[in-house]
Amino acid sequence: MSPGKPASPSEAAAPMAAGARLEAMRRRVRLSRLAVWTVIAAGPVALAVAVASTPTTVQAAAPGKSTAVRTAAAVADPAGYAQLFVSAWLRSRADDATTAQARLAQSMAPDVDLPDPATGAPSKPESVTAVRTAQRADGAWSVTVAAQYADGRLRYYAVPVVAARDGASFTVTGAPAVVAGPARAVAAKSPYRVSVPGGDLSLAVGEFLAAYLTGAGEVSRYLAPGVRLAPVSPAPYTAVLVQQVSAADQTAAAEHVPADGTRVRVLARVKARDAGGRWPLAYELVLKARSSRWEVAGLQSGTVQDGGVR
Repeated sequence: MSPGKPASPSEAAAPMAAGARLEAMRRRVRLSRLAVWTVIAAGPVALAVAVASTPTTVQAAAPGKSTAVRTAAAVADPAGYAQLFVSAWLRSRADDATTAQARLAQSMAPDVDLPDPATGAPSKPESVTAVRTAQRADGAWSVTVAAQYADGRLRYYAVPVVAARDGASFTVTGAPAVVAGPARAVAAKSPYRVSVPGGDLSLAVGEFLAAYLTGAGEVSRYLAPGVRLAPVSPAPYTAVLVQQVSAADQTAAAEHVPADGTRVRVLARVKARDAGGRWPLAYELVLKARSSRWEVAGLQSGTVQDGGVR
């Protein structure tokens, strides 16, 4: 626009409209701040009402990004149920379905027939134990149960069991099947390959196990600081004799007790004696050197109280 030419009405109105809008925005900002401080001064109740009355825009999540909440199902353990069924089933007779064992077997497996042993046959096992559990499908399991008889016979039965989704109920779905027993697994080589001669370490192991199994002395006097271990009570044996001590660390075979803090792992084979005879036992121990003596820092063969190995 030239200096000598007057502005048209539209050109003059544009700056005025822009200024009016800017001033309106400033007034809204000032009023919003005043409202917030007024609500805060009025107290938490007014603040909650103000927040609740504020319009909120909610954007729906995309279908592909929705988050599903999953509840972990209880872990089913049908081993005990199958063991109980086989025990009742083997003690039942088809010609006498009114016995307690027969009723129990039929309640656990309504569609399974009862056995029909010959008269005088030793059909009742001395013990029944679940030895293997395998899941075949969702909710379907196969439990292998071992039945041991007084005459030395040992039979394995595979029992099909269905478990509810919550793991709270089971049903035997078919008759047991006599199967071969589990094969013997090949064990890894023992880490205890160092022979420990008689000396301070073997003596400490023997004295500790004597206190632990026979009550001869206080167990605590043989423990490292911070380790607490209760003896077997009541004491099951009258004497404990150490047969052999093997170690996983060459340090355990040293003639003298090493520096404080040195740890070694050992396997002690002992014979414990009671009124009924002598019993070969084995214990895995962790020992720690302190003040020129060996102290027990952990009993790996059992449960160490208050934190375990230290």
